[in-house]
Amino acid sequence: MVLRSRRDVLLRTGLGTFALAVGRVAAQDGGTAAATDARAKVVEDLVAANRILADQGVLDAYGHVSARAPQDAGRFLMSRSLAPEMVTAADVLEHDLDGNVIAPPGANPFLERFIHAGIYRARPDVNAVVHCHSPSLIPFGATGAPLRPLYHMSAFLRGGVPVFDIRKAAGDTDMLIRTPELGSALAKALGPHAAALMRGHGAVVVAADLPHAVFRSVYTELNARLQAQAISLGGTVTYLDDEEARKAEATMGSTVQRPWELWRRKAMGK
Repeated sequence: MVLRSRRDVLLRTGLGTFALAVGRVAAQDGGTAAATDARAKVVEDLVAANRILADQGVLDAYGHVSARAPQDAGRFLMSRSLAPEMVTAADVLEHDLDGNVIAPPGANPFLERFIHAGIYRARPDVNAVVHCHSPSLIPFGATGAPLRPLYHMSAFLRGGVPVFDIRKAAGDTDMLIRTPELGSALAKALGPHAAALMRGHGAVVVAADLPHAVFRSVYTELNARLQAQAISLGGTVTYLDDEEARKAEATMGSTVQRPWELWRRKAMGK
């Protein structure tokens, strides 16, 4: 009888068990290496995102950025409690979607890690979250004046920017998202949108990856600044209509690597 494959030969010559076992180990090693490389890349980008947002004035000593863990949608990566400009790879912690720190144990996490946990639970399309206290955004969360896309760079705001009022969810608090319940309430207010304002606090911005989350965070802040200037000039402000915004978002979204690479080089070179 003709042996039809190398596997048949190995099995019939008594070497099959050993060879197949070696193959399985090699495949497992390859998968482990790929997973390790993917995680290292996300950690590297996460460090860069922290540095970029600090350099761009979106974050200062406060605020944080996270990324969903590769190969495990039920985990996310975020720095320990630390000023963003100081974050290194060694500071990155792994959390579950209840906000518990998985590794390394005993680390000092951010109080508001539940912002990220709640959004990742509610939005499987989101793989990166930014929480900031950008000064230009605060008035829009406190006055009822809606934040709307004023120019093509912020076209991703076309779906509207809801406002989360923690008082309505939990009464008088210290304004921080300290519990899974508050994280879920914020995620519900965010809904399907790219960003949400937090009254008297700041904002959250979300995206499918870190470069887009950084891009959106920078241009949400800039849009707020320009919108306030436009309103102060008096007269009627002309915003992007839905179709303009849809087309502009598609175009600008495809160019995100350009500012990401520029901002990264500047921020990481300091």
